[in-house]
Amino acid sequence: MVQLSESERSRYEAALATRNAFVRNNRRIQWGTLEGWKQFLMESARSPEGRAALQAHKEAKKIAHGTEAKLRVLNDLLHKHFGERALVFTEDNETVYRISDDLLLPAITHQTPVKERHATLERFKSGEYQTLVTSRVLNEGVDVPEASIAIVLSGSSVEREYIQRLGRILRKSKDKKAVLYEVVTEDTTEEHTSRRRRGEYREAEKG
Repeated sequence: MVQLSESERSRYEAALATRNAFVRNNRRIQWGTLEGWKQFLMESARSPEGRAALQAHKEAKKIAHGTEAKLRVLNDLLHKHFGERALVFTEDNETVYRISDDLLLPAITHQTPVKERHATLERFKSGEYQTLVTSRVLNEGVDVPEASIAIVLSGSSVEREYIQRLGRILRKSKDKKAVLYEVVTEDTTEEHTSRRRRGEYREAEKG
C-alpha cells in the first residue's frame, strides 16, 4: 500500500469532487453499478459540465495509478528480485510508457506492432530482457514466456483478469517459487477495485 503525496492528494480530491458533484446532480446515474457507469458516460457527453466530470474522473484514476510512490516501490522490487524474470502490469498505456522511459525497460501495449511484440517476447523468453512492462494486451490470447515475478500496479476490478495475471507467472513455474505483488494507492478508489479484483466481496457474501 502506498500513499499519495500532498500535491497528488490535493489534485486527486479536487478531481473526485468535480466528478461527484456532476453525479449528485444527475439522479439517473446510479453510481457504483455497471449501468450507472454507462449512464455516466452518456450524460457526460451532453454538456460541458459532463465532459469536465469525465475528464476529472480520468484524472483521478491517472493520479492514483501513476503516483510517484508506486514507481519507487516498483524500482525497489526490481532491485530486490534482480536477475529474476518479472512482468509489470498496468491498466493504461500512458503509465506503461512512463515506466519504460523512466526505468529504461522494454514495453508492450496494443499499439506495439505485431513484429516488434513477438521480438520483445522472444528476448524476454531468452533472458535478454529480465523485465517486461505491459498493459492489458497480455491478458488473453498471448503466449507469455515464463516469469517468476509479477507486479500489478493497476488494473480493472474484473477477477478473471487478476487470475489470468497470476497464471502468467504460475502456469510454467510449477517447480519454482512465483511471487505476485499488487501495489495499491491508499484512500483512493483503487482499494475498492483491488478488493473486487481479488474476489473478497464474493467471499464475504458466501460467509
